[in-house]
Amino acid sequence: MGQGGAQRRGDCGVRKRGFLLGKFMPPHAGHMALIRAARALVDELTVLVCWLPDDPIAGETRLAWMQDLLPDCRVLGHSAVVPQVPEDSPDFWPIWRGIVASAHPEPIDYLFAGEDYGAELAAQVGGLFVPLGGRVLGLVDDPLAGLSGSAVRADPAAHWAYLPKPVQAHYRRTLCLHGAESTGKTTLAAALAAETGALTVGEYGRSHCEVHKTPLTRDDLLLIGAAQQAMIAAAAEWAGPLLIADTDALMTAAWCEMLLCERPAELMQAPKADLYLLLEPDLPWIDDGTRFFSDPADRHRFARIVAQVLEDAAVPFVRIAGQGPERLAAARAAIGALHD
Repeated sequence: MGQGGAQRRGDCGVRKRGFLLGKFMPPHAGHMALIRAARALVDELTVLVCWLPDDPIAGETRLAWMQDLLPDCRVLGHSAVVPQVPEDSPDFWPIWRGIVASAHPEPIDYLFAGEDYGAELAAQVGGLFVPLGGRVLGLVDDPLAGLSGSAVRADPAAHWAYLPKPVQAHYRRTLCLHGAESTGKTTLAAALAAETGALTVGEYGRSHCEVHKTPLTRDDLLLIGAAQQAMIAAAAEWAGPLLIADTDALMTAAWCEMLLCERPAELMQAPKADLYLLLEPDLPWIDDGTRFFSDPADRHRFARIVAQVLEDAAVPFVRIAGQGPERLAAARAAIGALHD
């Protein structure tokens, strides 16, 4: 374990081993601070992630998160249905002694926990109870000590700064605006971003057309779709609870069908947003220099294709119509449902 590990050994060169367990549903900064402190005190730290089949976040997901977050620890999972508190069964402690022994067959030097239950657990499985964290001290007003998995699950956005990256990715929602030309996608995206503080990913196809100014080929459209998806994926790392995409590859698929009478599978199979806002063509058509279909018949045909693409992709979408404040209010309501 390098120099740090050597410093933690006793005079006889015995390595210190630590153990802790939890549900981590989801892991948050309180968990991570406790675990990082524990890891600094031992040469080897074992973390046992426990779950039941009906937990609100799958145990396998939490195990993968913790293994990703703690590459210098032994992170194991336990999925069997067993008593959760001593009152559940007279065999509670024999069962849990067996579980801990299986996960940590070596002698435990330090038993870490952020709550008082650690004292009895240490008495049962061995090791000195090391009560880390502000919760044991009753520091309920401390941001880290006051965190709880249930509070995070109830309102992830309110706790966003205290969530590790994999957990943020789990709770992040992507909203994509979808619609034919001149239906106000960019304007609406800007208004929603201003209200929510969300990061917005612009339309690659527009900049592509403005730069190249040549008729679009199939290869061009495939590039546009791929570039749009790449921009969304790259922006997600820096986004908060909501990421707004001005468009995505499904819109490019609609363009391809409108222009070339085909719908490439590559575009239909691209990663999907969590919710699409389908903007109705009930706004005046405005020529901004890059638009194609001023004829009402063409515009309505394009709108039908655009809607059909969403239906064929089997993605959730909400139709958004109306002018100005009415359009914005409908979009706002759709976003509210997205986070319910």
